[in-house]
Amino acid sequence: MNYYLFFYYHSCWFHHVNITAQMPVMCQKGTTIWFCDRIEAGKSRLLQALHANAWQGVLNKIKECNIRNYSIYIKEIDGKPYLFSYFEYIGSDFDRDMQKMAVDSLTQKWWKETDPCQQPLPDAVAKGGIWSEAEEVFHLD
Repeated sequence: MNYYLFFYYHSCWFHHVNITAQMPVMCQKGTTIWFCDRIEAGKSRLLQALHANAWQGVLNKIKECNIRNYSIYIKEIDGKPYLFSYFEYIGSDFDRDMQKMAVDSLTQKWWKETDPCQQPLPDAVAKGGIWSEAEEVFHLD
């Protein structure tokens, strides 16, 4: 059974700054974005601890880059942990905002802590990317 929902990987902004080429819908103001990826074996508790004590400077940068209503969830599926993330982008230039985040030294340090806890899903790896894409089929405000 495939569980390719949406996929968020912290390093996407660091390793792939021009993400709008992969997902143009992300440029639109008011876009809601969901992602999913696998959590490396034995890293769930570390990832939870890191996010329970997220660095204030990183949180400030996320807000400065026009991301709001950001939530992260962990769900075990078939005995394997997955990370689900949701956020709303309220800016007008997603690529520019993600570039701003990517060059932030504190955010880069944060990603060095969180990246080893995560792994891209196979379809993303096969495309040379980091996201598993999905189509929104319903939305209610």
